[in-house]
Amino acid sequence: MAGLGAVNARAQCGASDGPMTSNTATALLMHSAPARATVATASAQAVTNLQPAPVGAPIVGFWHVKFISKGTGFIPDGTVVDQGFSQWHSDGTEILNSSRPPATSNFCLGVWQKTGPFAYKLNHFALSSDLNGNMIGPANVREDVTLDAHGTSYSGTFSIDQYDTSGNRLVHITGEVKATRITVDTKLSDIL
Repeated sequence: MAGLGAVNARAQCGASDGPMTSNTATALLMHSAPARATVATASAQAVTNLQPAPVGAPIVGFWHVKFISKGTGFIPDGTVVDQGFSQWHSDGTEILNSSRPPATSNFCLGVWQKTGPFAYKLNHFALSSDLNGNMIGPANVREDVTLDAHGTSYSGTFSIDQYDTSGNRLVHITGEVKATRITVDTKLSDIL
C-alpha cells in the first residue's frame, strides 16, 4: 500500500482526532510517521505466552484510561494521545472504547495476564482506518501496569505500534498509561 504515506498514518487506540484529546498529538503523529519501517517480530511469541487470568482478579472492572506521551520524540512529553473506557474481564480479555472518531475504528480488543501481586500485562489490537474509512492496517497496543493497593487506579507504561496492511510499522509511540476505576457511584464530573 504505497499510497498510504505519513499523512494517513494514525495509531488506532492511541492518537486521537477526537475533541477530548490533543489535536497537537494527532498533527505530530500524522506528519512525523515514516512511510515504511521494519516490522518488530517478537510480538507473536509474547501473544503465545499470555495465559487467562484468575477469576476475580483485582484488575477486573470498568476503567477510565488516559495514554500520555513520554519518550516518543515527535510528540511532546505530557501530551494526552488518547483516552477512553476500558473493560477488563475475568476471562483474561479486555476491550477499549477509544476517544478516536468511530469512522477510524475506535475499539481495541485485548488479552491480559497477571504478572505479579498487583501487576498486569496487556496486549491488544485494533484495525485502523482513516477518516474516510480506508483501511490503514492493524495497531498493537501493549501495557505493563500496576494496580494501587486500594484497587481504584492503575498506572504504568504503554507502547503503540501502527502497521500498514502489509505489516510494515508506520509509527511507534510510548508513554505512561493512567486509569481510574468506574463504579456504580461514579459521576460524569469524576471523569471529565
